[in-house]
Amino acid sequence: MKRQNARTLALIMSILTYLVVGAAVFETLESKQEKSHRRRLDARKYELMRKYNLTKENFEELEHVVLQLKPHKAGVQWKFAGSFYFAITVITTIGYGHAAPSTDSGKVFCMFYALLGIPLTLVMFQSLGERINTFVRYLLHQAKKCLGMRHTEVSMANMVTVGFFSCMSTLCVGAVAFSHCEGWSFLHAFYYCFITLTTIGFGDYVALQKDDSLQNDPRYVAFCFVYILMGLTVIGAFLNLVVLRFLTMNTEDERRDAKQKALLSVSKPRGEVSHLLPISTSTSAMPVAQDTRRVKDYKGAYTEVLHFQTICSCLWYRSEEKLQSSTRIPQELTFSDAYSQPNSDCPHYMEPGSTGCVCSPRQCTGISSITTGLHILSPFRVFKRRSSV
Repeated sequence: MKRQNARTLALIMSILTYLVVGAAVFETLESKQEKSHRRRLDARKYELMRKYNLTKENFEELEHVVLQLKPHKAGVQWKFAGSFYFAITVITTIGYGHAAPSTDSGKVFCMFYALLGIPLTLVMFQSLGERINTFVRYLLHQAKKCLGMRHTEVSMANMVTVGFFSCMSTLCVGAVAFSHCEGWSFLHAFYYCFITLTTIGFGDYVALQKDDSLQNDPRYVAFCFVYILMGLTVIGAFLNLVVLRFLTMNTEDERRDAKQKALLSVSKPRGEVSHLLPISTSTSAMPVAQDTRRVKDYKGAYTEVLHFQTICSCLWYRSEEKLQSSTRIPQELTFSDAYSQPNSDCPHYMEPGSTGCVCSPRQCTGISSITTGLHILSPFRVFKRRSSV
């Protein structure tokens, strides 16, 4: 089984196991509390029905009205401040649920607004996180140099440590501020910050929902908006550092497998090449036939290696050297030797002591795009070429 398939299967099994374990733990922690809370509410319900002589239908109607009034308890929600708050919860996918469009036109616009806003927001936080990580890496490097440390390279462990403490500091600062302004306990305020900045957004705790804060306390409103956006940036930087590293593992494995396949699958040629060596008038027909058979075993490897490079014909020498260092190539495939001798028939004569480029300065052929077929137009003289873009 390929490494990528095995990793994907392991991730699926891990997530399913994680879900089962989480469900069992939540059932154990919350089930008894739910039952007891439900019994207390039912008892209070029948007490109110007896006290105010309400029928079941009257109580259900009253209950419906109370639920409809709940979003308006915090004051007007759809002025500019409240609308801006709602727009933040939409494009950041927090979605508290404390307010929602009630008109059909508002619901339609919300869908299109989210369709464009969510990808833009994800890209913005991704870019900001990358820039923050680059800046932090630079600061750590300079700090190590100032402290005279022997090794000034910034490791992944250094970056993860800084990112973790940055996230914890952001959560703690928010918890202190919201516990003071909203009257919550520190645990509940910390819980609110975590649920908000991870974009879970249950809506059981929502800031700016008491004493008409949206209209009467503009400084607190501004603090909430800035905190949410800055907190999401810090969390995004940490996720960019940790999570996205694992998301690129499959891509890296695919490239590694392709390179290994190019070097090892010499028995499975891919390119359509009659032979790779320049034809010399002094070479007899029998050696040419032998060279052709020997080269056929290596043409797939050359083609695949060059697939990973953007090349012109003068870069062939470098690719050939890299391939020589990783696998044994017969002398007949060494182009530097073939072109180091003066030959009036070959326009790509290489002067002794040059850098190894086999292109004539006046006849260097560039390749603007490379496909899976033959990737080299020059310096070979006899070849069959697939179409390239």
